[in-house]
Order: sequence, then structure tokens, then C-alpha cells
Amino acid sequence: MRDILLQSSTWGTVLTLAVYALFFCLQRKTKKVWCNPLLMSTVLIGAFLLAVRIPYRDYKSSSAVISWLLLPATVSLALPMHEQWNLLRKNWPAVLLGILAGVVTSLLCAVLLYVLFHLDASVAASLLPKSVTTAVGSDISAALDGIPALTVIVIILTGIAGNLMAPWLCRLFRLKHPVARGIAIGSCSHAIGTARAIEMGETEGAMSSLAIVLAGVLTAFLAPAAARLFLR
Repeated sequence: MRDILLQSSTWGTVLTLAVYALFFCLQRKTKKVWCNPLLMSTVLIGAFLLAVRIPYRDYKSSSAVISWLLLPATVSLALPMHEQWNLLRKNWPAVLLGILAGVVTSLLCAVLLYVLFHLDASVAASLLPKSVTTAVGSDISAALDGIPALTVIVIILTGIAGNLMAPWLCRLFRLKHPVARGIAIGSCSHAIGTARAIEMGETEGAMSSLAIVLAGVLTAFLAPAAARLFLR
């Protein structure tokens, strides 16, 4: 099977889309959390690559089309933000404070893990940008002498966790205002969480999209300060 797959230059794209579509349909039909297409695609494709002994670099090259689509998909998140511009202008003080609170909380969580588990400084530096987009987070990690590959893994896991748990956490903490819900999701679980915020409502999606951008900018400024103060 390995040799057959490697003869095709697009097998990774086909596999990814097929697995994602399967669990997307299953989740819509069953409403089960464990059917989340992001989570199950990651698990099953990873297990498949291990079982068939296909190197990740071969899978990455054959699914390059999907990776390329990530950039325009992220940019398209600006559309719901534009549609909710009047609401944003009306609530901008609360929006900015909410995003700042989310960024600071994320950084402090990484510092807390560093202290509690006596992590190496490079590992802790890799965790600091865990709640921003991959492109921004990996650059911040490299600038802080972290491990960019580890940062990417943590960012993906953080996004999946936010996507899965966002509705439940909003109910648990009785977070009902759509602006607050969107800001909370976007500032802690970036684009993957924003995909769930868009499902929750237009306002949630718009605020979450804005939070992605501002959280990335704030993290780029605050993460180096946190590293200097706490990671020694």
C-alpha cells in the first residue's frame, strides 16, 4: 500500500479530505463530541502514517494544497468582522480589555506550567505563544530560543481543545453575550476555535476573528517580556 500511495502526488490531499468529510458528516448526524472532524482527522491520519510507515514529510508534500489554503482561509475570517463593524465600534473598550486579559492569562498559564513542572526554559518559551496562529507563534518561539516544532504542536492542540470545549465552557461560566463569547474563543484558541465561534453565531465569529489578529500582536510584544521576567 505504501508504494501505491507514494506513486500519487496528491494522495495526502485525498486522504485528508476524505477523513475530514467522513467525520464532518458523522458529527452532524450524531452530534457527538468525539466525532469532531479536526480531532479525529488528526488522530486517524497520524495512526495511518505510523501503521503504513510513511514519513510525515511525504504526507506533507502530497497535501500541500490544503496547507496553501490555510492562508486565504485565515484572511477570509475578516469578512464576518467587517459585517459586524458597527458592533465592534460600539464595544471597542470591552473588546480590547477582553483580548488583553486573554493574552495575559495564556502567558501566565505557560509560566505556571514552567514553575510547577520545572520545565526547561526552551520548552517554556515554546509554550508562551500557544494561543496564537501557527505562523505568528512559531516565529515568536524561535525569537525566544524556544522549539518552533513543539510550539506548532501545542498551538494545534490548543485550537482543537478550544473548538471542542468552547460551547461547554460558555455554558459552565454562563457566558451569554455574543461579543464576550467570541473574544474569549478567539483570544485563546485562534483560527481553529474561531471555526466553532462562527458556528455559534455571526457576532461570535466576527469578534473571534478580531481577537486572532490582536492577540497575535499583543503576544508578540508581551511574550518576550514574560520570558525575561520569569524564564530563568
